[in-house]
Amino acid sequence: MSVSVEEVSSSLVREYLSRKGLKRTIACMDEEHPRTEASINNRSHLRQILNMEGLYRKNKVQNSPLKTLLEIIVKHQIKGLNNNDKITSNGSSPPQSALTISSFAKSPAGSPTAMNDTKTEDSKHIKSSSDIEEICPSQPIYTSLLPETDRLSSHNQSGFWAYDSEDLKGQPLGASLQDNESFVRRELEKKTSITESTQRSRTNRIRRGMMAGPIACTPQESNKKRQNRRQEVLRKEENRQSMDGLLVTGLHQESLESGLTEISSADCVGGQRELRSAPERVQRENSFEKVGHDLLKTKKVKSLTRPNVTDLNVSEMVLDDIDDDDDLRELSKVSFQRTIAEHSYAGRPMDQHTAMELKAVLLGSSLNCFSVEWRNQGFTFSETHDLRYGIVQKKGGPCGVLASIQAIVLKKLLFENIKSSDTGLQRLRPSNTTRRKCLVLAASEILWRAGEEKQATIAINSGRNHFTPTGHYKSEGVLEKITCFMVDNIKHLQLLLEQHIEQFETGVLGCMLLTISAVLSRSIDKVREDMDVPTTTLIGAHGYCTQELVNLLLCGRAVSNVFDNDIELDSGNGNMTLLKGIQGHCDVGLLSLFEHYNICKVGAYLKTPRYPIWLVCSESHFSVLFGLQRELLTNQDKGLEFDLYYYDGLANQQEEICLTVSVGKSALSCQDVDTDLIPPLEHCIRTRWKDAFVSWNDTEPIL
Repeated sequence: MSVSVEEVSSSLVREYLSRKGLKRTIACMDEEHPRTEASINNRSHLRQILNMEGLYRKNKVQNSPLKTLLEIIVKHQIKGLNNNDKITSNGSSPPQSALTISSFAKSPAGSPTAMNDTKTEDSKHIKSSSDIEEICPSQPIYTSLLPETDRLSSHNQSGFWAYDSEDLKGQPLGASLQDNESFVRRELEKKTSITESTQRSRTNRIRRGMMAGPIACTPQESNKKRQNRRQEVLRKEENRQSMDGLLVTGLHQESLESGLTEISSADCVGGQRELRSAPERVQRENSFEKVGHDLLKTKKVKSLTRPNVTDLNVSEMVLDDIDDDDDLRELSKVSFQRTIAEHSYAGRPMDQHTAMELKAVLLGSSLNCFSVEWRNQGFTFSETHDLRYGIVQKKGGPCGVLASIQAIVLKKLLFENIKSSDTGLQRLRPSNTTRRKCLVLAASEILWRAGEEKQATIAINSGRNHFTPTGHYKSEGVLEKITCFMVDNIKHLQLLLEQHIEQFETGVLGCMLLTISAVLSRSIDKVREDMDVPTTTLIGAHGYCTQELVNLLLCGRAVSNVFDNDIELDSGNGNMTLLKGIQGHCDVGLLSLFEHYNICKVGAYLKTPRYPIWLVCSESHFSVLFGLQRELLTNQDKGLEFDLYYYDGLANQQEEICLTVSVGKSALSCQDVDTDLIPPLEHCIRTRWKDAFVSWNDTEPIL
């Protein structure tokens, strides 16, 4: 599979942002430029695609190594530019590294063809020089391209690799291919001093197969040829995109052992050989064997962790170099898991057909638009000390959505994953991190339940239009920018929501995004099937939430009624009308003022939920009533007295409202003074606890 320049570039930018800890910037980038299946999420793989393994290793041994691949590349380019400026100003080329790789046959040492068959090595000679430049790109390497006869003559004369550096004199390369690689890499990275220019020039002439004698060309012509050869080698390197092997691929181990000897540059000129002392040679061999062994282990690990671009698996994705950066240790687990989740579930841009269907089920027609109250409402928490758990509503309209997610947030906050030492009141004063986490879990639960606990869809604002509206559709710049992520795992759902939670919490479209996500998770067709009348909309007159939308968020089905189970009515002439209700106990319940006026009947499933949390429907507005003890749902109503807390996000509430409810014998002595001034909230409470007496505890009753 060919690698996209755009995807590699964006992955390089994401790696920079991640290692700099710029989480919000990454989130914005993912919204405006969503990841695809071709995105690269493994740093080691990204290095290999960019052919910068050598740069990375060289940076790693610095006293203050750079943390990102982008910085390493920029530093290398700046350094290379400075070197080119020096060359131009001095009028001469930079010092040459006197490394020459002679041609070795693949045949085992000792065979008749081991020293003679060099024709197959012509291309490998050029590739080897490219590999050398990749490993140590900051040091210019000029490798002479010998004619076949000269290479054969040179090989038969010396049978070794020649080095100008004095530090390389008499060093064996080890007994394995890995040792050879580690030797060359270690020695190339040392900043060795260069011998006298006359000696180097003479050595280079010998290496190119030229005998010392009269010079047949001027120094300017020689420099020009050398520049041409360098350009040819660089062109070979640029064309080599898929090279991923060892430095001396194709060289047989035994040929290396028999052909490599230790000499210095001066010895090369004089034809002499000076071996190091035996103890020192043994020590160097042991050192190289250890480095080669470590390199082999590293290569094995990388071969196991390197993923395929098209077949990334969550369980196999690891940051194989996370230990390089202390500041990433805390972010690696969460941030990388987010990356995995988004990569595993590529986003699908919204199309006009889906947008039209969404508008029809939400607003009644694709020509209708969302109200300003919906477009400007997110799930922002209150900063009032006693109400830090509460979500603030700006204007009327989407109260059903806000109250629904508020109820689930309270369930997470009060009854799930809590410390035994925390009291109920302490849990109602959550930190910013805690309440944001509860918001993520609450939204995940709503969407997962709407998707029948099999899959869910998350609608995210990408910041750019994905289609140009045409025909019978009125644009308002909202649905055109949505990207949908479909997931089939609740953990991945939570990770994706956590990554984009700012769009829901502080963004102006949070309420709309959750509603659209819930509808798509359920699917538009199933939402219509849930309703008694398929043409019913989820957003009614004046932008109010219908009961279908509230039931979708609370129970996972957009049914039209609040009674238990389904009811069949005889509509005459043998026709039956099916009215769909709640199919079982919900985590969160509902109390309705309409029941007080005998307009509807709320069933036991919603009156006695699993947790003491209820939505209150009063005067076409939804708010929340909740208790801190689950015993409220199991104790007998006779002689019971308990506290209930009330929260209304639209009432600009500035203080905590705690109601004391007396039921049964405790309420006998309490009589209402003026039944005309009974707050609607008390009527709702009495639909659950008949004849209950409600004390507002010195707070002003809400009428």
